[in-house]
Parts: sequence; structure tokens; C-alpha cells
Amino acid sequence: MLSRHTQPHPTARLVTPAMIVLWLVLATVPLWIGRVGLYPYLGIEILIWSLYALAFNLVLGTAGLPSFGHGAYFGIGAYAFGLCQFNLVANLWVCLAASLLAAGLAGALVALFISHRRGIYYAFMTIAFGQIFWTVAIKSHSITGGEDGLLKIARLPADLGIASFDLNDNVALYYFVLVVFALAVIALWRLVNSPYGRVVAAIKQSETRAAHLGYNVWLYKASIFTLSAAVSGLAGGLFAMAQLAAFPDVMSLHQSGYIVMMTLVGGGLVSFWGPVIGVFVFLISRDVIGALTNAWMLYFGLLFIAIVLFRPEGIAGAFTAAFQKHAFAAIRQQGHSAMRLLFGGERWR
Repeated sequence: MLSRHTQPHPTARLVTPAMIVLWLVLATVPLWIGRVGLYPYLGIEILIWSLYALAFNLVLGTAGLPSFGHGAYFGIGAYAFGLCQFNLVANLWVCLAASLLAAGLAGALVALFISHRRGIYYAFMTIAFGQIFWTVAIKSHSITGGEDGLLKIARLPADLGIASFDLNDNVALYYFVLVVFALAVIALWRLVNSPYGRVVAAIKQSETRAAHLGYNVWLYKASIFTLSAAVSGLAGGLFAMAQLAAFPDVMSLHQSGYIVMMTLVGGGLVSFWGPVIGVFVFLISRDVIGALTNAWMLYFGLLFIAIVLFRPEGIAGAFTAAFQKHAFAAIRQQGHSAMRLLFGGERWR
């Protein structure tokens, strides 16, 4: 039950064991990814898209708001990184900040118009604004390069003052993105489990009840959308640096649909880590199945349909349910054993 004076979630530790295990596993990826037949750049893609998916899940999973045009903010972040590098200053931190700020401002602008809506009307308006941004990116040849995109974006060095790290090598860039991903995960985890995050989750359950408790529903919806757009833009900036270019395709409707599919397949509606699982499954399917057939999306689409029909909670939800069922069965067995020891009868077998 949500009270007016919301307390932090009891499990909202700054760093959890799951985070540590995930980071340790990801830190070893460059050591073995080539040996299993995958290319090293895939690791960078997984990290960037995982950050993007976690940001998107603030809207879909935490707030329950169906946004189908989120690729726009990913793309705005990518373009902001390149334009800042070309026209302002070629500094990595300034360019990443520009990515986050530009996407956040675009998200805030859209949120002003859509936060009073809900359901299918909210979804349609996110699509409409996403298409507007995509069209502007294609038509503004003098700024964005049009359909050719913004080319020759450099991988700027990470200057820490006392030391500077060259990120032109894929392994170096991977570990830099991993650090950014780890810091973003901590921030997003704390946000979701904060009093603010609990209010947003309550609004997902019932906007009317949250409003009756005195919360400004419109403001919370607008702010979570803006935060989601900003972090999506940060992921877009990293993507532009990794790709050495920014293209309007990432802002298109079907690219926005990809992030929705990743999040739902992974189980973002029920698990913080669901989007990461979905990204991993999607990109591995693209590269492994795609090496065998160009119709890899057909098989991923079938997986998506199967999950929606039979496991709407996604892969993470299925694992959680299986674990809880196993734990319940073990507890029940322990209870039966205790009863047999106490009463020694056949009844407890």
C-alpha cells in the first residue's frame, strides 16, 4: 500500500549481488567473445542497447506508459554527440552531456503534450512525435546530413585530467562503455526503488488512486518520460561514437519497435533486468541465426508471439516463476518431512 509519505524500498541497496555478478561476467567478454565465433564489437552493442532498453523500461515497465517512438530520443542523442563535436568542442564529456541534455529536452517537450493522455492515445502520440523527429532528421540535410547521416564522428579520448585514455580500439571502448553502463545501472536501480519510483509504479497501477493520495500524476508522468528520453539520448551518444556516425534509421518506427520487442521478450514488465535479457537474446539471434538465414527476424518474431501468448511476463518472469515454484516445492517437502518426524504417520507422505 502506498502512503503519502513514501519510504525507500527495503531492498534498494546501492549495489546488489546481481549487479556485481553481471559486471564481472561482462568484464570477461573481450577475453572469450572472439573464441566462440562472435565479433568483439557485439559486446559494445549489447552494452549500449542494454542501457537504452533500461532507459526505455522506465516508461514501459515502471510507469506502464506505452511509448512506441522512443527511437527518436536515441537518435537525437546520437546527432547531438556529433554536432557538439563538430560545432562546439571535441570533448568526450561535453559531447555525452550534450547527448543527454538534447534528448532530455526533446523528451520534456513531448511530455508536455502527451502526459495528460493514457492508453492507446498516449501510444499514438508518441508515434506521431517520433515520426516528426525522424522526418526532421531526414530533411535537414545541412545539419544532419539527411539520409546519409552525420559521418566522420570521432571516438574522443576519455580525459580524466591526470590521465587520458584512447578509445579508438574496440576493447578500450568496450570497457569505457561498461563503466558508463555500470554507473547508469546503479542510478536507474536507485531511481526505480526510491520513493519517486514507487509513486511512478503506483501511477501505473491506478492514476486515479495516486491522484486521490495527493500526487501530481501529470508531473510524475512527464518527469519519468523526460528522464527516460535523456538516458536514451546518452545511449545514443555512445552509439554514435561506436559507429563513428549518426543515422536517421535509428529514429524510425521499426527501430523503435525493436526496443519494445527486446523489453517485452526479456520481461521488462516484471523485472528490472528483463530489458538486458531481451537485448542479449535479440542481438545474439541477429548474429547467430542471421549467419544462417536472412529471415532471422521471422524466428525472433515467432519467439515474440509465443512469449506474448504463453509467457507474457517474458523470459525473466518465467525464470522467476520457475524459481518460486521450486522454492515452494522444497519448503513443502521440508514441511512434510517435519510432520513425519513429529507424528510418524503415513498421512504426511
